[in-house]
Amino acid sequence: MKRAISILAAASVLTPVAALAHTGVGDTHGVLHGLMHPISGLDHVLAMVAVGVLAALLGGRAMWLVPTSFVAMAALGGVLGMQGLPVPFVEFGISASVILLGLAIALQAKLPLGWMAGLVGLFGLYHGYAHGVEMPADASGFAYGVGFLAATAMLHIAGIGLGLGIAQLAKSSATRFARAGGAAIAVAGVALLAHGL
Repeated sequence: MKRAISILAAASVLTPVAALAHTGVGDTHGVLHGLMHPISGLDHVLAMVAVGVLAALLGGRAMWLVPTSFVAMAALGGVLGMQGLPVPFVEFGISASVILLGLAIALQAKLPLGWMAGLVGLFGLYHGYAHGVEMPADASGFAYGVGFLAATAMLHIAGIGLGLGIAQLAKSSATRFARAGGAAIAVAGVALLAHGL
């Protein structure tokens, strides 16, 4: 079982995926496109799964509060994007979210829950805004937004499952695995940031 989890984690990190899942790429109409869009870009997948892993590692109320803050702020970001209101440094914020979430996992960060939820919420705002900019302001855009938020929540749940799986490993192995995984996420974030510059 431990070996299967390690192989699955390595395969998911090494699988080639489009780097950026936003700004005018692909269709943005309907629930199905909304569901597919977040999983089509490595930046979103890494950030959203990392939110779930971090929430699981923090435990307690963080398991629902941290992912919920991301989803709620992603919805707000989507609305801001649809309205054409400016949000500065979106691409930088998205890349920074991957780096900082990876580091938080790798370093076993223990910030107060309110701070962690606020930081994760800020990241959600950036991710949601990037998708909201390309959503049409009609019923199909609303359906797309619902799909996007549902996919976001599912990726958080997958991350929570992964985080709980890590916690089930022997204590020393879990710490090493979490730190290695967090470091890999942070390195991927640096690569995404360099790609965007």
